[in-house]
Amino acid sequence: MRGDSELDVLSRTAAAFPPRTVRGRVLPNLLFFTDPARVASPEAVAERLPAGSGIVFRAFGAEDAVEQGRRLRAIADARGLILLVGAHPGLAEGVRADGLHMPERLAGEIPKLRAEHARYLITVAAHDLTAVGAAERAGADAVIVSPVFPSNSPSAGEPLGLKGLKDMVGVTPLPVYALGGVRADTVGQLAGSGIVGIAAVEALAS
Repeated sequence: MRGDSELDVLSRTAAAFPPRTVRGRVLPNLLFFTDPARVASPEAVAERLPAGSGIVFRAFGAEDAVEQGRRLRAIADARGLILLVGAHPGLAEGVRADGLHMPERLAGEIPKLRAEHARYLITVAAHDLTAVGAAERAGADAVIVSPVFPSNSPSAGEPLGLKGLKDMVGVTPLPVYALGGVRADTVGQLAGSGIVGIAAVEALAS
């Protein structure tokens, strides 16, 4: 609708995806990935997320990571959000996270993490079919497939497009999220793709 923010459009679209339950909890259908280079105040974004959404806190070695993570934990508790920490088990423990998001190169660490933190929700990044298979074998709870559309991320590769995304959904029973270039003007294309939710960075700050 005219006047809706990017967050409004993405939230409304995400809510239409069929819910999936993993480890006794309903998976978020909307994930906010923090990035200090692209979103100055992740707390402000988290304060606006609808209940049931998820935050993936990527600290990238920041000195104040624990303090910021605890602020996000407090917001998550108050608003009914799930908090995951990117690739840092120690930080996840320090901020009482609900789980971890791992880069695809670290998918092999999942069995060890699972043994130490049975309650954790563990998601993995996947950029191709091989990575999806590796995440499944390692015991991931979900995969974040990217980049689906052209992305502003400096690390994004060639967009997979809808066909690439659907190919990944089709080879795994794992829940799949779409990340990369997911905005108000692209998210409608994801209807019927088989994903469980969407993920974004700065689009959710708009």
